[in-house]
Amino acid sequence: MKILVTGGAGFIGSAVVRHIINNTQDAVVNVDKLTYAGNLESLTEIENNARYAFERADICDGEAMARIFAEHQPDAVMHLAAESHVDRSITGPAAFIETNIIGTYVLLETARKYWSQLDEPRKSLFRFHHISTDEVYGDLPHPDEVPAGSELPLFTEKTPYSPSSPYSSSKASSDHLVRAWRRTYGLPTLVTNCSNNYGPYHFPEKLIPLIILSALAGKPLPVYGNGEQIRDWLFVEDHARALYKVVTEGVVGETYNIGGHNERKNIDVVKTICAILDEVITDKPEGISHFADLITYVADRPGHDLRYAIDASKIKDELGWVPQETFESGIRKTVQWYLHNQGWWQRVMDGSYAGERLGLAD
Repeated sequence: MKILVTGGAGFIGSAVVRHIINNTQDAVVNVDKLTYAGNLESLTEIENNARYAFERADICDGEAMARIFAEHQPDAVMHLAAESHVDRSITGPAAFIETNIIGTYVLLETARKYWSQLDEPRKSLFRFHHISTDEVYGDLPHPDEVPAGSELPLFTEKTPYSPSSPYSSSKASSDHLVRAWRRTYGLPTLVTNCSNNYGPYHFPEKLIPLIILSALAGKPLPVYGNGEQIRDWLFVEDHARALYKVVTEGVVGETYNIGGHNERKNIDVVKTICAILDEVITDKPEGISHFADLITYVADRPGHDLRYAIDASKIKDELGWVPQETFESGIRKTVQWYLHNQGWWQRVMDGSYAGERLGLAD
């Protein structure tokens, strides 16, 4: 197959591209605008592969999308291009509305027109796979709020949407558009909703890389509120395997939740990273005996969701996918990657992002 991947220079997108090129015989057309979080250095290991092509383009540009579809003739689309940071969406929601909603609409229309003109064999095999987030569901009760002995609820594919932030609302909107294009026009779509990703090549505004790099620099480690918020952590390479499985084996019209089965409080994630760094870093920044001493509680994010947790039994039962990494194995691999790839993150930090606090509403 030839798979068109939007946002393939981003964190999850680049993991998908690397997985397809390194582990399958399929070809990839990577379409990316290269905004601040898009980084072609995340693809240096595969950039010269004959099965890989890159197109710098904005998914909101209908003419560019039509040209790319016409020239490359993809057999499937994996749509990952999105503005994806909750804090940034609080400060500047307009970009999220533009890219995540308008961009998805433009891409759906381009794909629909392209698909409708394919011959029947190719038309029947074509897939439009929209990659989304568990944040569209809102949040779940915290364990402290659930009566003792009661089972903790999880997000399922049937959970009603109740997004909390401009980011999650824009993703919920795009999910609805994708399903509408399936029902109204017959476009063969699939949707996946994933939990929090982490791993190599993660842009350092997100919690885990921010904590790692701040610790290495001897800076305060910011924890929002009391740090009791719970997230289900998914190693990005496990996610990439799941996404490829869905686009190649998933049932058209279905939704699949993808989770890591790794619920952790934010404060415990930070403390785990500190413990690993204490173990592997012998030359600590001056004045620091334990990295956990750098933990600093800061004002909470407005509207901060309490808990996310995914029931991933459907993708396990129907497609046979389970995560290979536990949180303990994945977080250790992640810390080691940042220690061994200073060149990559140093260039990111020298550019558009320097670890500043984002997402405080005016």
